[in-house]
Amino acid sequence: MAGKLVICPTPLGNLGDMTPRALDALRAADVVCAEDTRVTGKLLAALGVEGKRLERLDENVIAARAAEITARIIAGETIAYCTDAGMPGVSDPGLRLVRTARVAGVPVDVLPGPTAVATAYVASGCVDQSFYFGGFFPRKDAARVALLKQLKLLDAAFIFYESPNRLVSALESIAQVLPLREVAVCRELTKLHEEVFRGPVPQVLVEFADRDSVKGEIVIVVDGPTDAEREADAATATADAAARARELASQGMRPKDITRALVSEFHIPRNEAYDLALHAN
Repeated sequence: MAGKLVICPTPLGNLGDMTPRALDALRAADVVCAEDTRVTGKLLAALGVEGKRLERLDENVIAARAAEITARIIAGETIAYCTDAGMPGVSDPGLRLVRTARVAGVPVDVLPGPTAVATAYVASGCVDQSFYFGGFFPRKDAARVALLKQLKLLDAAFIFYESPNRLVSALESIAQVLPLREVAVCRELTKLHEEVFRGPVPQVLVEFADRDSVKGEIVIVVDGPTDAEREADAATATADAAARARELASQGMRPKDITRALVSEFHIPRNEAYDLALHAN
């Protein structure tokens, strides 16, 4: 088998970030499959890569064409794959192409290069040692709030891609669920008008809500839990558990059974639950 699939990262915005290895791979490929042939065509022209055959391979067709692309590689073609910017396969349909190729035993070269996730994580000033990358934030408010409530227990930062048109509503959801966190809005990374605006969630929300418009590619980085948040959550849990203990006591339940119920429902220490049960009457 002489062919292979080459995953070629492209600059987020600054052409100087194109790696020599990725550029050589694009020049050597028999064909370049691209998320948007117009965008990749302009990039290749700017990089001096001429006469290269381009084929569209976006999310609307990649599932249907992945097997065909794999068969062509088995037949001997070297095919490079690019998205509009950054590392293919990170929150884009390139994952399906790589998966199909791996299952078929086709050689896959993944070239390192620019990625908005890592760039935003470092640029944000976040000091958490772990992060959760969620791809694009859900579009609907209820879905965003539900997701954030699930993630709240993670001892990690959260990173999401977001549209400029939904940035304010996304920040509103973060402020609703995580009002004590700090957040960084990373906009137009590596480009001329790059901006990293960081601060407490309410402050960042006001900043972008007051702007006439917001443009560019956006990555949101939400810091992990703080001591203030943990203390506030513990106080809320204690108050809720105490109210539940009084409710159960009014139903005639014994302190031992109330304790067991509080531990199960609120996941608080048994000695704390027992103390609340004793003082519930």
